[in-house]
Amino acid sequence: MVIDDSNTIRRSAEIFLTQAGCQVILAQNGFEALSKIHDHDPDIVFCDILMPRLDGYQTCALIKRSPRYHDTPVVMLSSKDGLFDRARGRMVGSVEYLTKPFTKESLLAVVGRHAMPPGPAADG
Repeated sequence: MVIDDSNTIRRSAEIFLTQAGCQVILAQNGFEALSKIHDHDPDIVFCDILMPRLDGYQTCALIKRSPRYHDTPVVMLSSKDGLFDRARGRMVGSVEYLTKPFTKESLLAVVGRHAMPPGPAADG
């Protein structure tokens, strides 16, 4: 799942992940994501920090509070690469922090670390 209010970021992530064989769910904001997460059970969530109404920290915290999704990895996305932002992301339960604009390689590396099932490595 990719949550970002930027159509460009959502589309880039969708292209990169789809090319790697992933199914992708998109959401424009935290509220939309919270309704879609229950329908789709994503293996990993990429969540923008700066979004209107419900920011990425709040969205991540709500996902992590749910017993059903507590173990779902959440990766924070931000154009800022500050220590404070990284620490705050960890405090609300994110497993990693990815700076935008991300590359296909960096996005897929995060998926490989947090969302790939154990066993033989998948191609891509």
